[in-house]
Amino acid sequence: MSDDLVRRTAAELGELIASGQTSAAEVARAHLDRVQAVDGRVRAFLHVDEETVLAQARRVDERLAAGEELGPLAGVPIAHKDVFTTTDMPTTAGSRILEGWRPPYDATVTARLREAGLIILGKTNMDEFAMGSSTENSAYGNTHNPWDLTRIPGGSSGGSSAAVAAYEAPLATGTDTGGSIRQPAAVTGIVGTKPTYGGSSRYGVIAFASSLDTPGPFARNVLDAALLHQAFSGHDRMDSTSIDQPVPPVVEAARRADVTGMTVGVVRELAGDGSQPGVRARFQEAVDLLESLGAKVVEVSCPNFTYALPAYYLIAPSECSSNLARFDAMRYGLRVGDDGTRSAEEVMALTRAKGFGAEVKRRIMLGTYALSSGYYDAYYGKAQQVRTLIKRDFDAAFGQVDVLLSPTTPTTAFPLGERADDPMAMYLADLYTIPSNLAGNAAISVPCGLADEDGLPVGLQIMAPALADHRVYQAAAAVERALQDTWNGPLLAKAPEL
Repeated sequence: MSDDLVRRTAAELGELIASGQTSAAEVARAHLDRVQAVDGRVRAFLHVDEETVLAQARRVDERLAAGEELGPLAGVPIAHKDVFTTTDMPTTAGSRILEGWRPPYDATVTARLREAGLIILGKTNMDEFAMGSSTENSAYGNTHNPWDLTRIPGGSSGGSSAAVAAYEAPLATGTDTGGSIRQPAAVTGIVGTKPTYGGSSRYGVIAFASSLDTPGPFARNVLDAALLHQAFSGHDRMDSTSIDQPVPPVVEAARRADVTGMTVGVVRELAGDGSQPGVRARFQEAVDLLESLGAKVVEVSCPNFTYALPAYYLIAPSECSSNLARFDAMRYGLRVGDDGTRSAEEVMALTRAKGFGAEVKRRIMLGTYALSSGYYDAYYGKAQQVRTLIKRDFDAAFGQVDVLLSPTTPTTAFPLGERADDPMAMYLADLYTIPSNLAGNAAISVPCGLADEDGLPVGLQIMAPALADHRVYQAAAAVERALQDTWNGPLLAKAPEL
């Protein structure tokens, strides 16, 4: 029974628990056993407290027995990215500077998961402060891709993607600043969504780049992702950027799974030129598949997308240099050199030197430089102008089509360490995902096959206008359904090391 439960979808688990065929406690126990069995090799989790997990599950069983109305995911386990504050578990953002920190409040996403009855299994590994594309920047070690333990699981939400791909959890949370949900989803063969910016609350998310950070769901199928999206999204008065609009009908769209009459646009600038041959092949097959399912396919040009990567790497570091100034050793977290002989400034400098990793320091310095007197207009100001041009490209494209298509990533998962000393090569992993972050629109990555060269997963990216999140789920579900017989097979068959 335990092995069967970890292979169930989140929707199936919710139905089994609600009908009394199993309990939240049994489901939690099965997933804890799975974590115990494989996480020593995958290393998806930073913190798991078995006693707390089982207590959560018993409480959900009690609530259901009392007749309380909970959501369709009540009792379903979830892995939680360690960037969301949690009162009952440490929150480190993958950094030494927050090692062991227990927040005094829950993030809004955390609170909504609890209200809906989901069981938080633990906190997952991530690139430090969400800065990275491989989860190699974590202060607590690397996470490994379940498809090939010598390869990266993507980043920055690599712990969450690996946990779902390895059947340690049916669902997980992530945050997407430049592709940090979609890119890990693509390289681990699962579904990951970046909702419309402002559609999910940032309150209690340790900030990297405030105008870009977007919480979103991971799952092994499109419907599960939509159910989780619905469970924690919606307006939050605690977040000044939260959109006061209803959550788009994402679950209904995922169940519809029909693209008949939909117009889909292939973005010329993101069509895969320069990407891995196997990625290009699977992408073209996905485009042809959508056409065969009744969609009209057209090519569209978004010329300013070619400037997205350099614009992002001015805007995001600028915001990070401001946001990370709060980690000053004075109020919480790590404190180094406070022996009574040093000034506050000396303690701050020593603490930040010790507590921040190399990539975080690199981005703080880049951002501080871009915001400095005499350079602001030339760098940060110009990058914001490019951002406006990218938004206009999207607006023009969505005037012609319902959704836009591209590969999610230029390559499949690369070997651990291959790009560790080459920041530019690392940044290119987000080449296709960054435009949607700069514009704030919705996007999803859905598996579309395996690359011929290495047998590793390839992701299809589907993008839609802001507040049209349901469109990406509808198209993704259609692709998923059509590929059901040849794809969506057991991941474990491809990961013998586990």
